[in-house]
Amino acid sequence: MNNDNNIDFKDLWKKQSVSQPDLTDLLARLSKFKKAALRSLWMINILLSVTSVFIVFIWIYYQPQFVSTKIGIVLTILAMVVYVFVYNKLMSDYKNIDATQPNQEYLQKLISIKKKQQFLQTKMMSFYFIALTLGICLYMYEYASRMSALGASLTYGITLLWMLFNWFYIRPKQIKKQQEKINTLIEKFEEVNNQLKA
Repeated sequence: MNNDNNIDFKDLWKKQSVSQPDLTDLLARLSKFKKAALRSLWMINILLSVTSVFIVFIWIYYQPQFVSTKIGIVLTILAMVVYVFVYNKLMSDYKNIDATQPNQEYLQKLISIKKKQQFLQTKMMSFYFIALTLGICLYMYEYASRMSALGASLTYGITLLWMLFNWFYIRPKQIKKQQEKINTLIEKFEEVNNQLKA
């Protein structure tokens, strides 16, 4: 009888001393991840909304004459609206992360968020940058056509260099950072699930 009690106590002790603190820390990390993701989502919504309103204001105030300028404005706003629309689909996933769920549900939600993030970081980000670059280049044409060849070349050159810098340096760093955060959480939840099964 004493032997049985010792075995039960060991199992209970293992679950309490190893799994429980890990799970508490993990839930704190998950909460931090959720808050940061929602904050980032709201910031992008606000930033792109304000930018779109500003672009519309420029259109109304300056009354561009070239059709290319108007197409550029529409394309730039369209790129932002489509990106925000798709990005906002993640909001419900982040909001549905709840402290009362079992580990397996956390894991499934995180895997779902990871897949959506990958779609956003690849296909949607490519669409966004291509549409934005085309829109800005078309928009700038009317004003660049009034400049000297050197001025127009500098204007386009600086703008395109900035976009290339964003595409090849800033974007990959942000993607890597996001992937590391979610991959770490997924790995930790898998570890806890494996500990609880053992």
